[in-house]
Formats: sequence, C-alpha cells, structure tokens
Amino acid sequence: MQYHLNGFKPGNYQVPDSVRLPAAPPAIVDLPKKVDVLIVGCGPAGLALARQLSEFSDITTCIVELKSGPLLFGQADGISCRTMEIMEAFNCSEMLVKETYQLNRNAFWEPDDKQPENIKRTHKVPDARIGLSEFSHGVVNQARLQDLLLEGMENSITKLVPHYNRRLLELHVDPNLTQDLNAHPITAKFARNDMSQSSNVETIQARYVVGCDGARSAVRKSLSIMLEGDSANKAWGVMDILLVTDFPDIRVKCFIQSKENGAVMLVPREGGYLVRLYVELGLLEKDQRASHLDLTIEDIIEKAQLIMTPYQIDVKEVAWWSIYEVGQRVADRFDDTPADNSEGLIPRAFVAGDACHTHSPKGGWGLNTSLPDTFNLGWKLAAVLLGKSQPKLLQTYSSERRKVAQQLINADKQMSSLVATRPTAKSGAIQAKTNTADIEEFIARQNGFIAGTSIQYDASFICTGHTHQDLATGFIIGQRFHSATAIRVADGRRQHLGHLNKADGRWRIFIFGNQQSPRDTTADSYKLIDFLDCSESSPVRKYTSNSSDIDSVIDVYAVFQQQDLSIENMPNFLWPAKGKYGLRDYEKVFHTEEGNDIFEQRGINRSNGCMVVVRPDQHIANILPLNAFDELSDFFDGFMIS
Repeated sequence: MQYHLNGFKPGNYQVPDSVRLPAAPPAIVDLPKKVDVLIVGCGPAGLALARQLSEFSDITTCIVELKSGPLLFGQADGISCRTMEIMEAFNCSEMLVKETYQLNRNAFWEPDDKQPENIKRTHKVPDARIGLSEFSHGVVNQARLQDLLLEGMENSITKLVPHYNRRLLELHVDPNLTQDLNAHPITAKFARNDMSQSSNVETIQARYVVGCDGARSAVRKSLSIMLEGDSANKAWGVMDILLVTDFPDIRVKCFIQSKENGAVMLVPREGGYLVRLYVELGLLEKDQRASHLDLTIEDIIEKAQLIMTPYQIDVKEVAWWSIYEVGQRVADRFDDTPADNSEGLIPRAFVAGDACHTHSPKGGWGLNTSLPDTFNLGWKLAAVLLGKSQPKLLQTYSSERRKVAQQLINADKQMSSLVATRPTAKSGAIQAKTNTADIEEFIARQNGFIAGTSIQYDASFICTGHTHQDLATGFIIGQRFHSATAIRVADGRRQHLGHLNKADGRWRIFIFGNQQSPRDTTADSYKLIDFLDCSESSPVRKYTSNSSDIDSVIDVYAVFQQQDLSIENMPNFLWPAKGKYGLRDYEKVFHTEEGNDIFEQRGINRSNGCMVVVRPDQHIANILPLNAFDELSDFFDGFMIS
C-alpha cells in the first residue's frame, strides 16, 4: 500500500489520503465509582490490557488517559514478529500485514576510504529475523496499531472506551485490604483536564490497578517503585520526514556511520514515502537533559545532511520529531509487593511498559516489550477475577517480565554503543574506528530477542515439563508456541496452528499423535482423548462447568501423522457439539502436510508423540507424553480452581 504522497495524514490507511481524517475522541463521561481493574495510560501496554479484559462481560474495566484523545503520530514505529503474533491473537494481524512496511534488508554504510568525508555502502544483507515467525518485522505508525486495539475494545461485548483528559492526582493502596480479594483496596483521584470541567475531581475504587502511564509514571511514583539504571549522556534526534533525496537506499533500513560527524539509523516507514531518521547529536553534560539543548528540527536536518555526505536531503515535510537522551533503567519491582515477597503476598497494583523499563528507541523495543508485558498480565488478572485460578498466579507477572526487561536493558546498552560513534577529539576523547560489521554481528546474534520470538520464561508452576523437552525440541518450554501449518481434516484447509491461540483467556492442549492410528482403541492418543473426555480427573471436565461448552476453559486440538482420516471417524470429543443448538465444531482435528511436516519442523518425536500445553498468552507451559494423565491433572491442579 502507498499513502502520504501529498503529506502525512494519520488515521485509517484504508481510507484515501484525500479524505482521511483521524477518529474523533469519544465524549467525556463521568468515571465509574467502582471497578475490578483500573488501567492508567492509553499506550500500547494499557490498550493491550484493556483489549484483553474487554472480552469478559463479568469484569468491569476502566482505562484513563491524560491526553485529550487517541495518539495520532510519532513515537514507536517498529512492529516485531512477536507483536504481530499477539495482534493475530486479537484477530487484527491481517490489517497490519497489509499496512506495514516490511523490513527485509539491512544496508551498512561507512566512510569512504578514498574520500573519508563521504560515506559509501559496504554491503546489504537479508534481515536476520526472516524465518523466525510466519510474520515479518514491519514498520507502521504506533497510532495505527493502537487504533486497531481501540476498535476491538469498542466492538467487544463490554463496549470499552477510554476516558481521556484525566490526570492522576492521588493513588492509595490500603495495605489492610490487599489480601482480601473481594475488597477494593485501590483508591484513585483524577482531575479532568478539559476546559469546562477543570476543577472537577473524580474518585474511583478498584480491585486492581495497572500503571501503563509512561516513563514519568504517576502510578509508579505513588507505589514508591524506583527506576534503577543510568544515562549514557548522549543525545539523539529523531524525525519522520517526507523528502527528496539521491541517497540510493532510502527504502532500506540503514546503519550509517561517518568518520567524524556521527551516525544515522534510517528506517523506511509505511506508505512508500515516509522515512524515519535517528540522528546522533552529541554528548550531554552530567545531569543535562536533551530538552536543555535548545535544538530545532533544522539542526537535526543539518546534522543528518552532514553525516550523509555526499548525498542530498531535501526535506519537504516533517510529520513528527523529537530529541532524546540515551539511558537504560528498569524498575526494582513490577508490583506493590516487596522485592523478595517472602510472605507470598498477592499483588494488587502493577506497572507495565515504559512505567517500568526505559531505554533508547533505536532498537524498536519499546512498544514490542510494553505490549507483551500486559499480554502476560491480562489473562492472569482475568483468571483470578473470574475465580478460575488461584491468586498466586498474579505473582508470576513480575518475575517473568522483569527478567525480560533486564535483558532488554542489557541489549539496548550494546545496541546504543554500536550504532553511535565515539566522542570526537573535539570533546577530549579518542575517536574509535567506525565499523558496521559489529552492528551486523550483534543483530545476527540477538535476532531472536529483537524479534521477540526467543523470549523465554523461567521454570515455575505454569512453566514446567522440561524433562520431556526432547519430545518436541522445536516447541521450547517457556517460549511462545512457534506456529507451523497442518491440514484440517474436515475440509482440507491449510491452517497455522499458532493462530488458534486467541487472546480469550483459554488454555490450549495440542495432541500430536504417534504412529498408531487414532482410530485404534489401544492407541495412546485414543486413550488420552478418552481420559480428557470421560475421566473425573480430566482437567477439561474438572474445570469446566456443566452449563458451558466443553472447550470454554481448555481448548483441545489434535494433529495426527496419518493422512487418511475422516472427521466422522474421530472421537466426539474432537468435534464436539457446542452452543445452544449443539452445533458441531469441525475445526479441531488436523493431519500433517506433505512437504511441510510440522513433526519435522518442530522436532516432534514421531514414535511417541506428545501433548503441548499452551498458556493463554501463547507461551508453552508444559510438554508431556501422551500417557501422562496424572502429570497433566497435577499441572492444572497446581493453580486452577474447580
């Protein structure tokens, strides 16, 4: 898709440039007095959490935002493979795939040996993330991704919309009530920022609060959570521009290093014309902020032109620009319990996204770490609020996501030092030889982390079964379910199995059958299905009410090696009757695809088969043999409530 030809316009890219308008913010209405979950902040973390919770009619959610309406432009642009997988769980990946600019190549530029004041291209390489996911890394305005989340919220059963123009004045967590799960220990006071109601203060009580309100988080400060880290004392400018240039790689992601003038990272943007430039500006004094430099957009353009000599940059329009200082910080804890939580307290207040980890934007990790933060937290809050899981489930959010944040900080420090040039002799330091090969090597080494596909949670009661990892070496316990295709038995459709893992709070069990026919009553897969269907100790039966569909809590799928299967010969459990009419579900049984065999692709043991248990956030929780009935029951009994 192409757009922004005659100027940058935010909004729905399916609407032509000439008539596209940003969505109008909803009318200001009073805040509710009491809710289950209060979300502060409408960034990617806050909206991803609200989008999840909006699907549950029994959970009351309120999301508030300081700004006057939805984000229009600027800020994050990169959409990682893993974020695309999460958006598929929200049923809106297709639109992002269509609209994003796919990053398939990287180009590297260094000083020309013959004319050091000029830059020259050294080489181009395919993007290192290609093949890590069925989705590729893309670039699109953060506002567009947030629009899709807002649209999903508004179209959900709860019709959830944000409350804009709200500034948090005060947040109090009553320590005497936090361990009473029926209580509302959170009290928050907000002031309206709109002109007509500037003196109106509203009070809201909540069972849980989640601060997704950015690097200067008022929620984090109210909880006395500290950010730990430091600054690199380096300033960068960033700008989204429409330009005319003779630079040949303007539609390729580029790492550009000049001999003496600094570095530029160039990222082509969606629509075919827009480009983002990260421009190295220089050193900051100790405790100096980038905002103190008093630089203008003209200064950033001039510096970019200097670095990219001999190529010309004729900027026609600046859609957005900012100046920032490089620094990496992470919160000492991600919830309101003590760091060691030796008493096993249940957290009632959380921070997520930039509220608990800050870093430079060049790696594209901000949105792509913030959104998975609350994708991890959302299903846990829902499970506890709906009485499906024990409240100790909420303790796993901080331990799982803080480790990821620390890995992010470490990677960002390395990335920032590699992309930037060293201080020049003018600043009193020694100039180092520029070398983009180090950047290329770093990207190749960290490609799984950059893509978000290698994020792995440590062993816990919802992440176990490591002794059976050899049964499916390509489904790594703790990492996300790496999708692959299979053929649906009922109609022959080719289906990505990972796309069955929707953000609806349900667990999934994937049965990968062995070489015995599933129609054979002595086969391991047949016995497992019979256990799940009929046994009193079956987690499917134990945790599903009699009035609900059989797959409403734990959704079971089967993938068989045999290709001569018919749906009518499968056990009824695998094509169950559902809904008020008892309609059959024909979409749970698959067989392998010739030439694209999931057993081969994911290292699944053909002789033994296995079952793969997948959490509601798409991460693999357990791998078990087909006959491990007791182990499967014990796993769910460890945290679920019958």
